[in-house]
Amino acid sequence: MSRRRSRLSKYIKVIILFFISLIFIGFGLVAIWFSTLQIPDLGSFETRIVAQSTKIFDRTGKILLYNVHSDTKRTVIPFDQISENIKNATIAVEDVEFYTHIGIKPSSIMRAILADIAGGGLAQGGSTITQQVVKNALLTRDKTITRKLKEWIIAIKLERIISKEQIFATYLNEAPYGGNIYGVEEASKTFFGKEAIDIDLAEAAYLAAIPQAPTFYSPYGKNKDRLDLRQKLVLSKMKENGFITQEEYDVVIKEEVTFLEKNTTGIRAPHFALYVKEYLTEKYGQEMVDTGGLKVTTTLNYEIQQKAEDVISKFATNLESQFGASNVAMVAIDPKTGDILVMVGSRNYFDKKIDGNFNVTTARRQPGSTFKPFVYATSFMKGYTPETVLFDVKTEFSTQCTVEGNPKDSSVSPEKCYSPDDHDGLYEGPMTIRYALAQSRNIPAVKALYLSGIRDSIATAEAMGITSLTTPDRYGLTLVLGGGEVSLLELTSAYGVFANDGIRNPYRSILKVEDSDGNVLEEAKNDPVQSIPPQIARQISDILSDPKVRATYLNPYVESFGGKQVAMKTGTTNDYRDVWIEGYTPNLVVGAWAGKNDNTPMNKKVAGLIIVPVWSAFMKSVNNDFPIEYFKKPELSPTDVKPVLRGIWKGGVSFKTDSISNKLATEYTPPELTKETIINSVHSILNWVDKKDPNGDIPTDPNNDSQYEYWEYGVRKWFSGWKKTQPDFVEAVSVIIPTEKDDIHIPENFPKVVISSPLDNDIIKMNSRTTINIQASGKFAIKKSELYVNDKYIMTSEQNPNTIIFIPKDIGFQEGKSIIKVIVYDSVLNRSDASIDINVEN
Repeated sequence: MSRRRSRLSKYIKVIILFFISLIFIGFGLVAIWFSTLQIPDLGSFETRIVAQSTKIFDRTGKILLYNVHSDTKRTVIPFDQISENIKNATIAVEDVEFYTHIGIKPSSIMRAILADIAGGGLAQGGSTITQQVVKNALLTRDKTITRKLKEWIIAIKLERIISKEQIFATYLNEAPYGGNIYGVEEASKTFFGKEAIDIDLAEAAYLAAIPQAPTFYSPYGKNKDRLDLRQKLVLSKMKENGFITQEEYDVVIKEEVTFLEKNTTGIRAPHFALYVKEYLTEKYGQEMVDTGGLKVTTTLNYEIQQKAEDVISKFATNLESQFGASNVAMVAIDPKTGDILVMVGSRNYFDKKIDGNFNVTTARRQPGSTFKPFVYATSFMKGYTPETVLFDVKTEFSTQCTVEGNPKDSSVSPEKCYSPDDHDGLYEGPMTIRYALAQSRNIPAVKALYLSGIRDSIATAEAMGITSLTTPDRYGLTLVLGGGEVSLLELTSAYGVFANDGIRNPYRSILKVEDSDGNVLEEAKNDPVQSIPPQIARQISDILSDPKVRATYLNPYVESFGGKQVAMKTGTTNDYRDVWIEGYTPNLVVGAWAGKNDNTPMNKKVAGLIIVPVWSAFMKSVNNDFPIEYFKKPELSPTDVKPVLRGIWKGGVSFKTDSISNKLATEYTPPELTKETIINSVHSILNWVDKKDPNGDIPTDPNNDSQYEYWEYGVRKWFSGWKKTQPDFVEAVSVIIPTEKDDIHIPENFPKVVISSPLDNDIIKMNSRTTINIQASGKFAIKKSELYVNDKYIMTSEQNPNTIIFIPKDIGFQEGKSIIKVIVYDSVLNRSDASIDINVEN
């Protein structure tokens, strides 16, 4: 028996020694295995570069238009720019012991191991926030024992080299939120349109709920109800762990949270966003744009951009079916800053049938009559006026052809002849520039271009922002009818100069660019330039906003803008490939275009029928977004210029006489007594002006101008027909013009005036009756006297012109020194004045 026990004891010792040996061997193997583990270098963890996508925002900096990086959308922000609500919610649901553990929680690890063993595989439960940072930032996501062991080891090491705050910030900046959305900043803007710092408690609970299973818990997926339940779990955990009170919980648990609509295309305002991206790439390089994390705040007003897109979408089908206009584009600019507020490059960016991704707003097309205002503005700067008369009559302009419009010889092709007409086929005869521009008559416009000069007109357009007209010799006189090519963007910007009193603010698309650390790389600054005189801009705006001369069919389109003053100009190319409208108020300029991207013609309809309704609908939709402002009125045109320059077409020569002496009026002749006589003689404007100096002398031989014969032929042919309907009109063959000058209204005959009382610097009382005694004498009897105080008219005395009586208080005197002036008129309206200083006291 004892032998058996001894043998059993021996066996047990052997077995124990065997197992001890196995343990040592096992530990040795584990030690060898641990020594071969490839642990990532943590020394560069803090300085590692995290790829961040460039974000392009609207002007609020909150609505994301485009996230440039195609694979990952991430914005890294400092820890202090993350809402405490987000931090507390995340801690509560992910790792409530985060600030006390060493990077791992042994108890959680044991539970995870047991669960893994029981489940027959390796699960991912029990991870601390530190472990998740390690897993997301440093390791692969494969489910192996080796990777899990590395995760535990690195988590402990990481806690020793960087702070808890840095670890937590890394987690929040890199946590997945579904698809290609990473980090709380990106998630906050994608889901709620807010920055992470502004997230409230209910929203924070949702953000903390998603990373556990981003695809499953997506707010745009089929499990939104499960996400709602998890959000409530997060709030419950926050209450349980003291992050919120019972009262706060009771309120927030009932709160309805609204998620932004999912951006299914991945891009808003696509033509504009890609226009901005192209600029960024050219300036900062492709790599910086792709991974540098730029934050770009643009000029776009996304609210009215949506209105523009909606309006264009609404009209698109009808425009194509009725007019053959398969595409529409629109630009809106703030003329006071140059900010591009709206850019719609086509009716649908994603429509491949019309090449919708092509941005028509930056493409060069012929602008039709929308170019006319630049020509007329040039003519005004040269001395012509809105009242200048031009003849709308059939006119041949090519000197290679006869005045009737036929080639002069067989070497000249008929296509060289140029005699434009209008869409209505009518010729309306003499008209002012004001009427010609408002009615968009073509022949007067071509004549205005000839008078203004092609190069000078292009120079005006260039000063206003149109830089694409670089070959003036190619355009000829067709330029004014749209013979050159411009883009909708630059044309709309140039119209902004008319809207802004002649001041140009170059169009811009970016307000600010910041790098990933918040450093400002560029920021918009206003750089206004007075590109044309204010008077010229006011004259153009005054014409284009005048409903009395504008084409009547256009007026209904602007009558419902709440009393706003709106200027507008349409344009149609001769072959109906393009229709345009440029319309503006003092604080908004909107250009729109319709046509086909392939440049084939539409149905033969003018712009007013095709594009104006689209423009008008948009203007109505944004009517309340902009305050009412009015254009400044231009100064009156001069009255001392040639008759043709001030609206008189029946004769280009006139003389003025004094109605008393019937002699030639002088600078002393009172305007009330000046009478003008026009010598009837109907000719084109080239008979009366030298285009190089319109206010100079009448040409001695107008035939020196190569166009004179052509213009004169059309005018005289029209006149022969008009004269038959006007039997009383007689052209003057010879008129005797007086040679003697007015000798009644001369300085020697002016009355002599003295204020006898009060005396200079006397004191008068505010409430006392005051008498001004005047001593006046002259060749003619004194008729009346007028009283002025500080150059302001007060009263007239005719019954007794030598005396003016008043009470200072009653006529608006102020205490202190004032200047009294009296003007005395004699019976033939000669005048003289006298002044004194007086002191007024109470």
